[in-house]
Amino acid sequence: MTDSLPALETRRTELLHSIANLKDMRPGSVVGAVFRCGKPGCHCAQPDDPGHGPILRLTRKVRGKTVTEALPTAAAVRKAEQEIAEFRHYQQLSHELVEVSERVCQARPVADTLSPEEKKRPKRSARK
Repeated sequence: MTDSLPALETRRTELLHSIANLKDMRPGSVVGAVFRCGKPGCHCAQPDDPGHGPILRLTRKVRGKTVTEALPTAAAVRKAEQEIAEFRHYQQLSHELVEVSERVCQARPVADTLSPEEKKRPKRSARK
């Protein structure tokens, strides 16, 4: 890409500002579980019956383990979906931030990364 360094730095600042303004978020997925209760007189025990449900749950990974949380009301489902959407937005912004930062690193001249002490040239020796 041929973006200028100032334009890339501006975009990076915009992305950081967007990340700072994110609302509540969490990873996971809303899934529906259908089950059979196991009571012999229940409708779910009949052949071709779809069973009970779906019961909506939030499922996510925590330290490599799957954790499931019940979502008992439509409001709880809506809240979880908004938080998941916000997390996915964060992931997209984060990915773009890394890409822009890489382009900033490539576009920045090497001399601009030197400290003032490093920019000073060593004095030539007076001895010959």
